[in-house]
Formats: sequence, C-alpha cells, structure tokens
Amino acid sequence: MLARSPQFSQWRICLPTTCKGGKARIASLPRSNRISQVVCTAIFFSGCRVQRGWRSRSLLNKGSFRKNASLKAAEEGVEAGNLVEDIVLTDLKTKKYQGRVRTRFPPEPNGFLHIGHVKSICLNFGIAEKFGGSCNLRFDDTNPESEKQVYIDNIKEDVRWLGFEWDGSERYASDYFQQLYRWGEAFIDRGLAYVDELSAEDISEYRGSVTRPGKNSPFRDRPAEESLELFRQMRAGGMAQGSAVLRAKIDMSHPNVIMRDPIMYRILPDTPHPRTGNEWPIYPSYDWAHGLSDAIEGVTHSVCTLEFNMHNELYNWFNEKVLSLDDDSLPLCRPPDALPRHLDCAVHQHSKHSRAQRSGRQHEFARLEMTNIVVSKRKLKRLVEGEYVDGWDDPRMPTISGMRRRGYPPAALRKLCELIGVTKVPTSVIELSLLENCVRDALQETVAAKALCVLRPLPVTITNWSGEDELLEVPGDEARQMHFGKEILLDAEDFQEDPEPNFKRLAPGRKVKLRYSYVITCDEVIRGSDGDIKELRCSYDPESLGKRPPKKVAVIHWAHATQSAPVTVRMYDNLFSDARPEEAGDFLDALSGDSCKELTSARCEPSISAMWKKHQEESEDPIFRVQFERCGFFALDRKATEATSRMVFNCTVTPRSDFAKPKGRARQKAK
Repeated sequence: MLARSPQFSQWRICLPTTCKGGKARIASLPRSNRISQVVCTAIFFSGCRVQRGWRSRSLLNKGSFRKNASLKAAEEGVEAGNLVEDIVLTDLKTKKYQGRVRTRFPPEPNGFLHIGHVKSICLNFGIAEKFGGSCNLRFDDTNPESEKQVYIDNIKEDVRWLGFEWDGSERYASDYFQQLYRWGEAFIDRGLAYVDELSAEDISEYRGSVTRPGKNSPFRDRPAEESLELFRQMRAGGMAQGSAVLRAKIDMSHPNVIMRDPIMYRILPDTPHPRTGNEWPIYPSYDWAHGLSDAIEGVTHSVCTLEFNMHNELYNWFNEKVLSLDDDSLPLCRPPDALPRHLDCAVHQHSKHSRAQRSGRQHEFARLEMTNIVVSKRKLKRLVEGEYVDGWDDPRMPTISGMRRRGYPPAALRKLCELIGVTKVPTSVIELSLLENCVRDALQETVAAKALCVLRPLPVTITNWSGEDELLEVPGDEARQMHFGKEILLDAEDFQEDPEPNFKRLAPGRKVKLRYSYVITCDEVIRGSDGDIKELRCSYDPESLGKRPPKKVAVIHWAHATQSAPVTVRMYDNLFSDARPEEAGDFLDALSGDSCKELTSARCEPSISAMWKKHQEESEDPIFRVQFERCGFFALDRKATEATSRMVFNCTVTPRSDFAKPKGRARQKAK
C-alpha cells in the first residue's frame, strides 16, 4: 500500500506483512518471498523516481536478447526482478522445458482492456523479452454472446501501443475448436465425460456448496455410447439451448466445488461467433479451452491473477487426462515435460514436497487494484451502456483507450508496473496519485511543445495603453509571437479581490508580471448588476518588458482578447468520489457528479495551430501533447476536434500543486 512520509511530501510504498521492518527485513527474506524489491518502507518517490532506499529492478529491462536465447540469458547471469521471474530463471537453469520460455496474454474479447490488464501485458511480454523467449497473444473467444470484432481490434491496438509485439500472428481459442471437440469425444469414450440433461438450476443445486457435498446427476452413469450420440447431436445443432451440456466426470464430493463435474460444452445455437459465424452451435467452457490452448501452443509459464487459483486443480486435471489419452491421432503436439500446469504458488510455496511433485505450473499474482477506479469489465460495461460516460474511450475511464485519449504516454504505464512490482498480496491498493506522478514525469521528459492558455478568461483593460497592438517575441527554440494591447485576458483564478494570506497573485493595488510581457497593476474592479466581477482595469509599466519582475511579484499567464485562438478545454477529476467504489453497495452510487468540466471559453496563444500542424507533419505519434504553462499537460482530442471543427484539449495531468485553487475560502465568481 502507499503511505505518505511525515518528513517528505513524496509517497512511499510499503507492505503490511511481508516487508515490515524495511531494508533489514527484506535482506533476511529468501528471494522468492521478497515480493518485489520496490516494496519496502525505505522507498520514497518524487513523482516516480526512486530517490533513496532499494530500487526496483525493471520488468522491461531491454537486454540484448533474441528468440531462442533463453538459456544464454540464464548463463549470462540475468537476474530476476520479481517472484515470477525467479521461477522462470530457476526453470532455465535446470533446463526445464528444454530451456524454452513461452508466455501468453489471453484476453477475452468482451470489452476494452483496462489498467489492470496493463500489469499482465507488461509481465507476460516483459518476461519473454527479458529471457529471450516469446509471447503469444491469444483471444479466449469461447463466449460469442459477449464478444465482438471491435473488441479484438482494440485489444491488438492497445498491446502495440504499449510497445509490445506478439510472436507470429495472433491466436484464438476458436482455432482449436475442432481439436477440442475431438478430445471431448475421446473423454466420453473413455468414461471421463457425459452428457447431462439436467436444467441449469438443477445442476447448480446438485453441485452443493463449500459446506455441503454435491450429488450425482441421474444422467452421470449413462452409457458412453448414448452420451457420444447426444454430444454429436449437440454438435449438429439438433438440440435446443439449455437442453443438455457435456460435463467432465470427476467427483461430486470433491472439496473444491469447481472439480464437481464441471461443464465442458454448452449449446448456443443462435449466437454467431465473431470468427466462425454459425459453424458451431456448441462452445467449450473457459476451463476446458484455456489450459489445453496453453498446451497446444507450448506455453511454458502461464501467468494469471489470484482469482483463478481455485481453477488450478481443474487446469491440471484436463491437461493430464488429455495427455493420458496416448492417441497418436489426437494432435497433442508437445512432449509431457512441456505440458503447462496450474499451481498456486501462494498455497504451495511452504510445502517441501510440492515443487518436486510437480513438473510445471501456472503462476498467480495479485491483480492491480487502484483507488477511485473500478477494474471490472462488467462494471465498466455498465458505465458505457448506461451512458454515464462517453464510451469505452472516455478520458475518465481506466481503459487503455481512455488513458490514450486523455494523453497518457505508454512509457508511464510501463513505469507504473515496474514500480509496483509483482506480489501475491490481494489487498494491496495503489494510490491513483502514483499513476499520475508516472504520467507527469514521462511527459516532462518528452513533451517539448509549450503554450499559454487562459482556461477561465477574466477581461482586463490596460488603461494607459494607446495605439495599435504590439507583437511580442516569445523566447525559445521555436519562433512564437503574441499580441499585447489594450484588451487582454487573465485567468479568473489568478485574481482575488480580498486576497488570502498566501495568495501572491493579482489583487487590487498589487502588481504581477505577465509571462513574456509587461508588469501590470490592478487599479479598479468592475462589477455587473448581478454583483459578479466583469472586468479589471489595470495599468502597465512600459519599462518592464524583457526584465526580471520585481521581488515578490508573481508571474502569471495571459492571452490577447481577440488575437488568440478559441479552444475548448476539458478538466477532469476522479470518476468516482469514493476511494474504493466497489466496496460500498452499488458502485454507481459512488460516481462523482463533478468529474468533467468543459471550459468552452478558453483562449490559447495563436501559435497552437502551427504547433499542431508541425506535429502532424513531423511526428508518427497521432496524439498531440502540449504543456499549457502553469496549467498542466494536455492532449488534443482528435475525435472531439473533428466533430466540432474546434480544437478540443483533454487535461492529461495538472501540476503537482494546482496553481490556482485557493483553499479555505470560496473564490469570487468571474465571467
């Protein structure tokens, strides 16, 4: 979890159990229990830079590794950076799986990927990259009722945007439908599966619970020939949806409820599949298809999140039984010692016999949990379908598409995953501010475009100005010019009529320096009939141009009233007002009513259009990012800009301390 240091303004990461005691405690732990060397009480962050204490080893360390170089990586002393990499390195040194490393990222194409998937992507592709292996992208497309081609296309775009490329073409569980079906027939023939005609409600009732054993279905002992005939009728589309399922025959009194004759196939005759259309009226269950797809592809290290650890035994059972068929006509194309297995390290790591008894395993890690967001596709889908947000790529959404549209750089997401490490602590929750700090640091290093933009314009008349506007040259690598004249605009939050003690900007009788321009003094405040401030009347010092401001005179940004570009700026806050929206009743009740403010009267310096044009001509990055001085980093929303024919900017991240948010007193209204 994250905690704020009492002596520093930075964040520190600490674990409540494993890493108590900081550096000395970690040094005394075996490597596999260290979770990640980033999690200890001696780490402090300024943004995302580790300033003191232990440093995290990168999950994305780009060594000079190539495919089929896994053994070389082990021999050259590549070090593990987390518990999963520890296992991979040990397997390489013992030449398990013939020294191969193959991982996979297996999303179900039933929605857009979110921040939680970023951790899995970085881990799976990062392991393959670090140890000279390969990583597959496989879509577990076994549920046509919720899967769409648009989700498939978006997932591929997200993975590439994060900077990764999968081995060969993308793969699909549907590529193996015929093979899985043949194995299903073989299971029936060998007494390992049967067709059950109980209703879904009866199947659930017969399964029992964690405190009550299940009972056998009346169809469990039907002859194999009868089950095989019914299964073939299911395949031919001759049976109605819900009339029958194929179930594995394991043990209805098994202590693990998932092992009580799990479903292998169900009937979905009227639901076209995104890839196979109406070819298949039956579809394999996730448990039946997932582990066998790993085996078919030769996956050596299958990594998933902790919520799947109850499926470990079934994953292993299916793979072992298929292997036991020992039928050359069945295309199990991998040797026995390459067969992946599903083992929960958290459960078995303390058993002295477990590792010797198991030749391979699937490895679980805690999924990424973060404050003020939800990381459930089902809940994100409710937000989209209920029109609480503007689609899956709404900049407030924790989806990769939403973060990309908001302007987050992929390097920031990879850095976040590097810093939080890989743990087995399911209660670890990351502060959203850590992600924002990663974004801020990445943008400070990469964004060169800067401009002045007044978000909430307050008209100012320069009373002692006469004549035409003056064209001011803005210093910098790129030629920029700004008009200064009698009518200008300041940001309303840079003025207080009755200033607070710590307010250093403009107030009646007070001076400020306009960025790249003159020093002005506020002489008069003009109010409208409603009592709101309508205008400020100020005088300028003609001798102050190009000079440093006087001592204790603040510098603020500004824009010309007419010779500036009208833009729309969207300022974002947390989508949820509660830090843990999933923990209190309906998560929709925690939605913030103030998560997006659209500022339609914002004015930006005129060079912004030229900056955008230059970016289009010279950059391969489709996202135009710019720093509005004193306001933060912003990204051009191309989708909204094309729809409105006006430049629309999304606020990516504000400065570390918001420049204009007076505390403890209501701000004066300004129009």
